[in-house]
Amino acid sequence: MTTTEALRFDGQLLGPGSHGYDQARSVWNAMIDRRPRLIARCASVSDVVRAVHLARERELEIGVRCGGHSGLGLAVPEDGLMIDLTPLSSVRVSGRRAHVGGGALLGALDRAAQRHGLATTAGNVSHTGVGGLTLGGGMGWLARQYGLACDNVLSYQVVTADGAVVRASATENPELFWGLRGGGGNFGIVTEFEFALHPVGTRALVAEYVFPAERAAAAMRAWRDLSHEAPRRATFTASLGQEGKLEVGFVWVGDPAAAAPLLSQLRELGHPLESRVGELSYLDLQQRDDQTGGHHRRRYSKGHYLPELPDAAIDAFLSRGADDPRQPGLPNAGLQAYGGAIADVAEEDSAFSHRGTKFEYGTGMGWTDPAEDHARMAAARRSARALEPFADGVYVNSLSDDRIQRAYPPAKLARLRALKRTYDPGNVFHLNPNITPA
Repeated sequence: MTTTEALRFDGQLLGPGSHGYDQARSVWNAMIDRRPRLIARCASVSDVVRAVHLARERELEIGVRCGGHSGLGLAVPEDGLMIDLTPLSSVRVSGRRAHVGGGALLGALDRAAQRHGLATTAGNVSHTGVGGLTLGGGMGWLARQYGLACDNVLSYQVVTADGAVVRASATENPELFWGLRGGGGNFGIVTEFEFALHPVGTRALVAEYVFPAERAAAAMRAWRDLSHEAPRRATFTASLGQEGKLEVGFVWVGDPAAAAPLLSQLRELGHPLESRVGELSYLDLQQRDDQTGGHHRRRYSKGHYLPELPDAAIDAFLSRGADDPRQPGLPNAGLQAYGGAIADVAEEDSAFSHRGTKFEYGTGMGWTDPAEDHARMAAARRSARALEPFADGVYVNSLSDDRIQRAYPPAKLARLRALKRTYDPGNVFHLNPNITPA
């Protein structure tokens, strides 16, 4: 960038060798070690516009960073221009609305809203970026009550591929608004989100029951059956760790006393090795997975949407694709219940797809030794393959080496490709789960 261009920039411009460059290019997945030619740490919407123009003039590939949680490290373009939105991190709450900068993290949104006893659907790790999570859909503990994160966005401020600044809402650029609700970062760079907030209070409850491998199948079938009629305040969860132990239960957002009938029903699961039922604040709930989902580890994961969870799928989940589910080195695996308000939204009303999903499945690993890369990734793929016969689609934010066609049905993908042709015909924004222009 020339001296004149640099003087017009409100934020920071970092190149190789600049102070802060290596920190800025480091992202959540430690497998990613790319070196952008330039990092534009944008402090204003004007900075974002200038960065887009500069990248296009110099034919530099654009990556967009918020929280940097993309497993594929899509924010970091090798020898390209990283547009770093993290300085645009303000959160302003007014009534039951939150105006959130495109670089804000989920924790900042949660903290600002909880001062008023309010919240909106956000993910389960507080250092995730609001932007990446929301543009892909945004699952969280409030989704069964209030819909996905994208269902709670009232408007977006967007910088398009030609450097224009536009607003998208249900009444202004409505087709763009439709596409931003689950279409990922394909149509522009969102510099501000306006969210609806809900009076959820400040309390939550987590119930977890641990079963040995030999009793896991029976317990999981009972857990599944109870999930079908669970109140919307409850999100049923299941996870597998080492030694084939199964942990099942639910997360409840709201008055913990109201969860008493459901806790009573969970006695039907049998006799667990361990039971953990505890109250906590909503903010503590939202930070509960921060350490296990932390930085500085090599990461790989796979996912599926499951429209049903038959007994055979439970057996496949428990096996993780291995002959002995208790053998060492198997990946973690988990399920999280959908339904409720997620399914209330008509399939055609947003780019987000597969709203009839009953459970989202994920499997993955975190490790530190590069020599383990092949074995760890292969184990996660085997685990995911065991569930493929029961799957129908995948969460777009969980795409790894899958095709984009798994995230959207054909008619919806065609509509998204037409929208891409309108707003980004040259596919400038392609470092994402990419939708190519029609």
